[in-house]
Amino acid sequence: MDVLTAARLQMAFSLGFHIIFACIGMTMPFLMAYAEWKWLKTGEEVYKDLAKAWSKGVAIFFAVGAVSGTMLSFELGLLWPEFMEHAGGIIGMPFSWEGTAFFVEAIALGLFLYGWEKLNKWVHWVSGVIVGLSGLASGILVVAANGWMNSPAGFDYVDGKFLNIDPLAAMFNDAWFSQALHMCLAAFVATGFAVAGLHALLLIKDRRNIFHRKALIIAMVFASISSILIPLSGDIAAKSVAERQPAKLAAMEAHYHTEKGASLIIGGIPDDETKTVNYAFHIPYALSFLAHGDFNSEVIGLDQIPEENHPPVLITHLAFQIMVGIGTFLFIVGLVYFFLFWKKRETIFKNWFLRLVTFCTPLGFIAVEAGWTVTEVGRQPWIIYEIMKTADAVTPMPGIQFSFYMTLLIYLFLSAVLVFIMYRQIKMLPVNYPSSIAHLNQEIK
Repeated sequence: MDVLTAARLQMAFSLGFHIIFACIGMTMPFLMAYAEWKWLKTGEEVYKDLAKAWSKGVAIFFAVGAVSGTMLSFELGLLWPEFMEHAGGIIGMPFSWEGTAFFVEAIALGLFLYGWEKLNKWVHWVSGVIVGLSGLASGILVVAANGWMNSPAGFDYVDGKFLNIDPLAAMFNDAWFSQALHMCLAAFVATGFAVAGLHALLLIKDRRNIFHRKALIIAMVFASISSILIPLSGDIAAKSVAERQPAKLAAMEAHYHTEKGASLIIGGIPDDETKTVNYAFHIPYALSFLAHGDFNSEVIGLDQIPEENHPPVLITHLAFQIMVGIGTFLFIVGLVYFFLFWKKRETIFKNWFLRLVTFCTPLGFIAVEAGWTVTEVGRQPWIIYEIMKTADAVTPMPGIQFSFYMTLLIYLFLSAVLVFIMYRQIKMLPVNYPSSIAHLNQEIK
């Protein structure tokens, strides 16, 4: 394994591991705060129990996410020194603000965890909202930095030098909004369905459990609203990519040949040798419309891109298909949930629907991982799009392979610890909350 491959794999595993905690940190506090708000409005103790239980999960994932996030910050400098030498002064602002948001989140989480009997009830609730807002801000700021890599701005590039740097223009680049919007909604979809799936699984064992019933309803509301909205953000993101990164769009769609009225390709396996896609389903004119809003518009294919600048088509295309396929499925599940909640509410606690929601538990996070694969692999061979290639940014230090193996061991250890702690917490639900147990046998309205 050469240095470039090892560095890429280490960064891929690190990002893939950390993004799960980033999604949970961006969204889970809102479920927690909403549960407490329901307790404050209704006085039902089960909502207070839910808020307390979910806050413990937030704390656990926050701690592990802090470790993986710290490792990522070191890896940027260790693995990609040439990139950081130039990019550090340009995108340092969103990273520094992200650090500030992280500390605000940590302080607010501490107040929420230990302030139940010490703070005014509404002040305590506000601290939970601040946890969510600061977590969301952290995610948006990091995505803004990543957006800059896809759409460089805020500097003049003259003779290999970065001049006239404007950090604000760099942070609010052309890609940040579409990426941040799509990422935020994806985080709510992934976390919402994961939480709902966990409680659905526990409800299969005890369908009259009030604690898990209330949890399922709250999580599914967040997940379903986000799953219905995310196709809109996906459309915005796709049109942005079509304008800024035609090579990435071509790789996403395995679109080898420039043409007007281009077909949308669903499924299929790209073949770089023959420049065709096998076993695919084509929808005529749809790609032109989705990319540019015109059924007859021209969509640039890979034939217009120098071959040395082609992204890995197979990986990018398959990852994109996985993301879109899962997103479509969860969109349908979200619609079904709202229909049942409106027409036949008790049906959402039937075994068939609980099993469906349980099946959805990992799907959102699989889609998030696939989406980030599209974002990062689809930009290759560039680390800064059309400015600096990834191969030119990698460290010259030999033996980086050992760093990759060590990183894998650390993440495996963290994963094992996390699974053990979360399993223990789940086993005690809702045993730790006597007020919920008192409701378990009450008549369900």
